[in-house]
Amino acid sequence: MNRTGKTLLVLALVAVVAMAFRVSWNALRDVATATGADSTAALLYPFVVDGLMALALVATLVLTGDARRFALRVLAAYTLASLVLNYVHGLVPELHSKSVDWGRLADWDPANWALVLLATSLPVGSIYFGSDLVAKVLHHQPTEPAIAEETTETTVNRSTSDLRESTPAPVAPVDVPPALPAPEPVEELPSAGLVPVGALAAESTRPRRATGRVPDVARSSRPVRTADQLLTEARSATADWPVEELTGEAIRKAVHTSAAKARVLRETLRAERTTVPDEAVA
Repeated sequence: MNRTGKTLLVLALVAVVAMAFRVSWNALRDVATATGADSTAALLYPFVVDGLMALALVATLVLTGDARRFALRVLAAYTLASLVLNYVHGLVPELHSKSVDWGRLADWDPANWALVLLATSLPVGSIYFGSDLVAKVLHHQPTEPAIAEETTETTVNRSTSDLRESTPAPVAPVDVPPALPAPEPVEELPSAGLVPVGALAAESTRPRRATGRVPDVARSSRPVRTADQLLTEARSATADWPVEELTGEAIRKAVHTSAAKARVLRETLRAERTTVPDEAVA
């Protein structure tokens, strides 16, 4: 709808509301007169009831949340009250000619008391509810949907950026290794051929992996062999082996020793096999 159509629609609505207010104003003025209001008060009484209805309607268009629901309740309550008083005005013809008794809106006393209480309490309610609605409207801070969405998006992006820059990478926990066991005594081999003394101890340079203390039950009860004992066992086990079969792995399995010691034994045995024929020829 274009701007001209909207303007005409609003003007038509204002005209209808004005005519409806004029009809309701006549009934509410007569009711106010019947409850003891003077001419000036009776003239202003319709503005108290129907005027607050208009104020509550505007408040519902401005407010949100609980405040908007409160404005809707006020609008519904005053609309119902105006409807009841207009209905009573149509049922009691004496109100039109002002011949009704003062303070008499119905023949049945309980109904009359309720109607008089309703008619006289509406001005007080207008003061209270009208002030509350105006205060809520003045303190209301509207937020445009586009601005709210942009603010939320900016906050999220900023929080994400700060999180990426300020949060350090998680550090993996490092298990503290237990105390290393005491080193095994080094078995020395006698010098033979090309193998230097102490080569057995210098052969293994790779650090041992910490596995914790070995229980006493799991430890081998086999006594530690000396270098001479290992060499003697190796000679006995490989006496009938050809030189090509003198490998570190084969010697290690034969005498059940470490790989480093097996390599030393291999070099020693090969050196003995090589030097023996030369001495025999000499």
